[in-house]
Amino acid sequence: MTRTTWRLAALAGAASLVLAGCGGGGDTGSGGATGGSEEPAAAGQACTPPQAQATGNPSTAPLKIGSLLPETGSLAFLGPPEFAGVDVAVEEINGAGGVLGNPVQHLRGDSGDDTTDIANQTVDRQLSAGTQVIVGAAASGVSKLVIDKITGAGVVQLSPANTSDEFTCWQDRGLYFRTAPPDVLQGQALAQLITSDGGQRVALLARNDPYGSGLADSAERNLVSAGIPQDQITKIIYDPNATSFNPEIDQVAQFNPDSVAVIGFDESKRILSRMSEVQIGPAQKAVYGTDGNMGNALGEGLPPGLLNGMKGTLPLTELSGDFRQRLSAQDPSLTDFNYAAESYDAVVVSALAAEAAQSTNGADIATQINGITKDGEKCTDFAGCKAILDRGGDVDFDGATGTLDFTDAGEPGSGSYGVQTFNAENQIDEAATTYVRVGAQS
Repeated sequence: MTRTTWRLAALAGAASLVLAGCGGGGDTGSGGATGGSEEPAAAGQACTPPQAQATGNPSTAPLKIGSLLPETGSLAFLGPPEFAGVDVAVEEINGAGGVLGNPVQHLRGDSGDDTTDIANQTVDRQLSAGTQVIVGAAASGVSKLVIDKITGAGVVQLSPANTSDEFTCWQDRGLYFRTAPPDVLQGQALAQLITSDGGQRVALLARNDPYGSGLADSAERNLVSAGIPQDQITKIIYDPNATSFNPEIDQVAQFNPDSVAVIGFDESKRILSRMSEVQIGPAQKAVYGTDGNMGNALGEGLPPGLLNGMKGTLPLTELSGDFRQRLSAQDPSLTDFNYAAESYDAVVVSALAAEAAQSTNGADIATQINGITKDGEKCTDFAGCKAILDRGGDVDFDGATGTLDFTDAGEPGSGSYGVQTFNAENQIDEAATTYVRVGAQS
C-alpha cells in the first residue's frame, strides 16, 4: 500500500464552518459538567464547546464500559470490526492491571439504527448497570437519539464513528467525544479525490440524515473551493426509507455529471444497481462512496463487476500488521477493519483518562480525555502510558489511529482517510488503498 499526503489550504475556512451552531449555555446538572443538553442553534454562530467539571467526589469503583455498536441495522457491517477493537483494548488494559487496580468490564450492546428504538433500550440497560463510559454509536443519527440521555446522566459518550459536524458544538456538558474526525475533514478528502481524478461536473446523492446531508454540504463547499463552478454541482437528498430511489437517480442522470458521489448506508446497493441500469454506474461514470458504504458488504449479491473501479473515502489509518493480527485473533471472521482502530482508541483513551483522574466517575473521566491525547510524553499503548502517569507525568497517547490531538470539542483536529477502490470481484482492492491526512496536521 502507498501513503499519500494531501495538504488542503482550505482548512481554516472549513474549520470555521464546522464551528457552527451552539445555542446558549445551560445549567449545571448531575455529573458535575457545565452546559445544557440542547442541539446547536443555527449554523453560522460561533461557539465555545462546553467543558466537563470534576465532581469533587472521586470513585474507585470498577470501570464499566458499555458498547453501543451496530449488531443490526443499516450499518451492521461495521459492527464486527468495532466490537473487535473494543475487545482487544479491554483485554490489553486488563492484562496490564486494569484501571485503578480493577478489571475493566465490557457491557456489549446493539445500537440498531435510527429506524428502531434499540439504541434507547440498550442505553437504558447500560445506565441501569452503572456504566461510566459508553462507546458508540456508529451512526450519527443514532447518537442524536441518545446523546442527551447519556450525557444528562453524567456518563461519557465516546463514539468511534460519528462524523456529523453537528456534534462539534453540541451542548453535551463536556461529556461527548469521538475518535473519528468530523465530516468537515472528510468533505475535503472526498472533494480532493474527485478533483484529482479530473471531475468537473459532480452530482452528490446523499441520504437525508445528519451524516448524509452534512457530508454532502461539506463536499459541496470544498468542490467549490477547488474551483468547480456552483452550477456544475448538483446535490440531491433522498429518503433512505423510500421504497424506490428512481426519481432521485433520474435527476442525476438528467444532470449528466462526469462524477457521482453516493453518500449512503446499505441502501447504496439498490441505488448503485439502479444507476448501472440507467447507464450512470461505475462502468460509465466516475462513482465514489464514503464510509457509510465503502466495505466488502456492499458488493455482496451484486452482479459481477458492477462496482469495478468505484472509489471512496473513509476515516482509515494504515493499520500495522500486528494490530490486524490482534483484531483477527478476537474475530477470525473479520473481512473489513473499518473503525476498528477508532474503537480501540476510544476504550484506551477512556481508561487512561480514568487513571489520570484517579476516578471512574463519568465527569471526572471527561475532564482528562482531551489532555490525554496531546501535549505530554508520547506513548502508544495503555501499559506504556500508565507507567508515565504512575510516575507523575503527562501523556500524549497516539493510538492505533495515529495522532489524536483532540480539540476543545473533544474530537481529532486532523483526520487520516483511506482511498479505496473496488475490483472486478466487487471487493475492496486492499493493495490499491492509499492514505491521506487532512486537517491541522496535514
